[in-house]
Amino acid sequence: MSNHFIGEGNLGSTPEYREFPNGNDEPRRLLRLNVYFDNPVPTKEGFEDRGGFWAPVELWHRDAEHWKDLYQKGMRVLVQGRTTRDEWEDAEEQERVTFKVEARRVGILPFRVASVMLVPKPVADGEKAAGE
Repeated sequence: MSNHFIGEGNLGSTPEYREFPNGNDEPRRLLRLNVYFDNPVPTKEGFEDRGGFWAPVELWHRDAEHWKDLYQKGMRVLVQGRTTRDEWEDAEEQERVTFKVEARRVGILPFRVASVMLVPKPVADGEKAAGE
């Protein structure tokens, strides 16, 4: 079972990065984020969170290794992807169900970001740099 998902939330912990062998091809790379998707509702005093939830977010991408240092605990993100249901057994052999988000995109929102540094894209062999 899956469906389309778009949500805004905060990273609750440091991202977890893993690589998985893929035969003779380059390894598959996974960046797992723990995100709290809140539901802020306006009140007289400001905002109140009503009905937020935690969800693991999996981002499978060849650039996941580079992104593991970019995403930081507390950062505000916008996640687009699909929700999937995982069924598994715990150590006591009890059936458990977890919902996770398989992300297509994870955007950084400019809340709680102290600075941003843009670095020129490296020029590949045979290509011309911008402005040449």
